[in-house]
Amino acid sequence: MMVDSPVRSISFIGLGLIGMSLLQAIRSSPLARESSIFFQGFDPNFTEADCCRVKELGLDLFTGDKKNLYGADLLILAAPVEVNITLLDEIKQFAPPATLVSDVSSTKSLIARRARELDLPFIGMHPMAGKEQKGYRESHEELLRDKRVIFCDDNGLLASEKGMFLVRLLESAGCTTLSMTPADHDRVIARISHLPQLLSTLLIGSCGESLTMSGPGFATFARLAGSSWEIWRDIIVTNSENIAEELDHFSAELSLLSDEVKQHNLKQLESRFGEANRLYQTLKEINRS
Repeated sequence: MMVDSPVRSISFIGLGLIGMSLLQAIRSSPLARESSIFFQGFDPNFTEADCCRVKELGLDLFTGDKKNLYGADLLILAAPVEVNITLLDEIKQFAPPATLVSDVSSTKSLIARRARELDLPFIGMHPMAGKEQKGYRESHEELLRDKRVIFCDDNGLLASEKGMFLVRLLESAGCTTLSMTPADHDRVIARISHLPQLLSTLLIGSCGESLTMSGPGFATFARLAGSSWEIWRDIIVTNSENIAEELDHFSAELSLLSDEVKQHNLKQLESRFGEANRLYQTLKEINRS
């Protein structure tokens, strides 16, 4: 039975790993099926074969017509961060005032600021999911299941009809949701996402000559080193201050750890291991909930 929905059409700009995974997750959700949502999208890098394949994965229409593309009830920007920010000017030109704009960027402050400057109805969205590979061929509707989606809403739009429907849509797709300001988001994500990426990149670079002797533990820690510079370039540029602060803090902690090892300060090292074990158990419980 079709329900009366404030969102009957969704456009995705950027059909890579996260964009296509999100599209598939939403499309397969009970709420989307009940609402008969129409899914359209565009990616400037696609070949004709790519267009055919993403239609098989759930896209109803691949179109570059801007009036049609930006005329959807909900527009989700899933290109690299700086591209998403640039697209806001075009959206202001072509999209109806009622179109709700969102994105899946890993940083939020700059895009939220530009949306405010253009007076666009914008809700930032960050699915806390992904993997080191990129592209729609790596996408899957299960990638976002049981994962958190962070909303950044400066204008109270989550309380609007379309905003509430967007939250319900993600929850219907199996996600959990929470809200924070764009500034808080960028500080927190610099610590729990951007810092681990750069540490993984640094680690594998410093151990390159010894890789043939490494085991699965090293591979687990270094997994993020396979991530694309194309994606991370924009993340670093748009969150450099927070990332640099986290790197400085971690560098200071690393220096203290080095001193403790040199001095055989086993009591302090044992304390570190104990606290790390406790926090790891907490992390496991969070991921099970």
